[in-house]
Amino acid sequence: MPNIMFFGFSTGQDKTSELSFLSEPGDVIAVRDRPLMLHCQVEGEGPVTITWRKNGVPLVTGQRFSVLANGSLLIENFHKRRDSNETDAGEYDCAAENRFGMLISRKARVQLASLPKFYTHPESMTVDEGGVARFQCQVNGIPEAVITWERNRTALDTNDQRYTLLPTGILQITGVRRPDYAFYRCVATNIANTRYSHEAQLNVSGECRRMYKEPVILSGPQNLTLTVHQTAILECIATGNPRPIVSWSRLDGRSIGVEGIQVLGTGNLMISDVSLQHSGVYVCAANRPGTRMRRTALGRLVVQAPPEFLQWPQSMSKPAGSSALFNCVAQGVPEPHLIWLKNGKVLVPGDNIKLTNNNSTLAITRITSEDEAIYQCIAENTAGTNQASARLAVSLSKDLPESPELLSAQALSTTSIQVTWAQPPAEVTDSIIGYVLHIRKMGEPDRGELQEAVSKTTFQHTLNFLEPSTTYSIYLKAYSPLGASKESQVIVVTTHGGVPAAPVFFTKVLNSSAIQVFWELPDKPGKVEGFKLYYRRVPQQEFLGPQVLPSTTNAFVLTGLESSAVYEVKLLSYNGNGDGNCTTRFVSMREEVSSDKTDAGSEAVCNCRQEGESSITGIVVGIHIGMACIVFCVLFLMFGYRRSLFCRKGTQDSWTVPQGTETSNGGAIVIGQRNTSHKEGVNRPPEAIELVPQAQQLTSQCEVLIEPHQSDQPGMGAG
Repeated sequence: MPNIMFFGFSTGQDKTSELSFLSEPGDVIAVRDRPLMLHCQVEGEGPVTITWRKNGVPLVTGQRFSVLANGSLLIENFHKRRDSNETDAGEYDCAAENRFGMLISRKARVQLASLPKFYTHPESMTVDEGGVARFQCQVNGIPEAVITWERNRTALDTNDQRYTLLPTGILQITGVRRPDYAFYRCVATNIANTRYSHEAQLNVSGECRRMYKEPVILSGPQNLTLTVHQTAILECIATGNPRPIVSWSRLDGRSIGVEGIQVLGTGNLMISDVSLQHSGVYVCAANRPGTRMRRTALGRLVVQAPPEFLQWPQSMSKPAGSSALFNCVAQGVPEPHLIWLKNGKVLVPGDNIKLTNNNSTLAITRITSEDEAIYQCIAENTAGTNQASARLAVSLSKDLPESPELLSAQALSTTSIQVTWAQPPAEVTDSIIGYVLHIRKMGEPDRGELQEAVSKTTFQHTLNFLEPSTTYSIYLKAYSPLGASKESQVIVVTTHGGVPAAPVFFTKVLNSSAIQVFWELPDKPGKVEGFKLYYRRVPQQEFLGPQVLPSTTNAFVLTGLESSAVYEVKLLSYNGNGDGNCTTRFVSMREEVSSDKTDAGSEAVCNCRQEGESSITGIVVGIHIGMACIVFCVLFLMFGYRRSLFCRKGTQDSWTVPQGTETSNGGAIVIGQRNTSHKEGVNRPPEAIELVPQAQQLTSQCEVLIEPHQSDQPGMGAG
């Protein structure tokens, strides 16, 4: 029968808790014919079923396999046949299941302890007296063997400082003397066995020590790939006469540091408890004393890190037909690969299940009862694995708790906000297992939302590690075993700090009565809660508005404006700390009106004829209507010609800026942007004004005017 274990809980808190692992099986090395224990403990609403798998296949309990009351797996005697591949070694995992779904533990690698023969033996050598000798042996042991050395089959005297023993199976002897002549071998030992290597003979020649020899690196650092917290040993042994000085550096110029750094022997570098910052190319240099002569050797150290989660999927309850979104973000070196499980089986995307952002986002749409399950995010790389889980419950609204009420918040500092809400009645509290606060910066998408879980007995919580001068939207949900309530009212609060900077905006005249205002949104969402837009017709003192706009809006159209008028538009941004400085622009509607008249053509002539008829009615009394039209056209042409001559005589040097709102030359006004403090009713002249003559527009305006020419006066326009 399969190894199934049932167990329950007596406390109410345990019954309502999410299914999760308290202890997962870890990598272990087993010894043949000895017992082995793999641990697996879970918590969650009972009854919970525990099963074990080996290499993905369910284990069957029997004489050698049994499941203990706490869910752990006991192997009575670890088995491996010498004459076949049958073995208990492999990858084990445990599966926990209750009525909500199934959860799979991490895979534990179980290996059989072994110590095969040496694949590298020390080799005999002849060394000059005063030189350096190096022996090496290598063996693949599980677990890694401890290597010691013997001289003439007697344990080597490790108190002699001329001997350096590296854990990787290397023996270095510096300052070789004639008594060092002997036979050397290494001894490898682990829990499985003890083995001896072949013997190597060290011969010592009697060459003169005073003979000059250039520095030579006998053995330099090898490329290493380690996991964080392991120990790195980079070998560097050099010979020469005089004895060279060994030094270490990094190829990228960064400091090696001193913490956890130790020199073994005459130049070997040991880095204990390596971290990701230790990755790089290390340079061993052998320098001849007093000179610049040097020899170098390079070795690359690669430090890997198992996956760690930056964001975990959160359990949620959703009504049928709605959507759910699970986020899972992990970091590690190399970058982890993400896979998703549904009730312990690999999740396959389908019509309503999508995986995006390199599998970090799981979206489930058009939820049905079949989607109710436990979903796991598995992060894997060559350094290890990690897993996180969340449950999706499909609920009916009548079964869910009521939304939390009276949610309020206040900023405590530049980085913290305190949130409070009303305590529900006792009968409601009994069905609640906890609360979840949802917080995000104003203007950010939903995927940027952060969540913090709060216990069922807490009705006040402080959110920390926030950004200064930033506006956040916050809402709260209550959770029961069946799922989550509807979200509470959304509140907006800003951390302490300064007000927003003045926004940059632009304007565009759409027609004779409308202006479009558009601006740039801030680089970082949340710094601005919204915008306020004011405008006034110059020279009126009072501004109209404000038009309050959300932080996600970057354009607005002002309508119902007067043609041929000049308007001042003012825009500012605000947050919970107050209104920021404003930015203003002056906009002339005259250019749009002039363009409309020029394009009108026959309509403008018709209007001129009507105005002419009303202005000289006494002169043309009794004249035939046809003759009157001819006379008026002649007068119109004469007046237009005269006005055109007057416009041509003017020069740009003679143009002045009137104190009013219009110009007498029909030129286009381009006004530079300026920043002012937000004070309504204050009219200040623009700081930068550039007048650009537009001859065609001047001629058109002159053509449609029929009243007699008037002398130029300040504030008098041409139309």
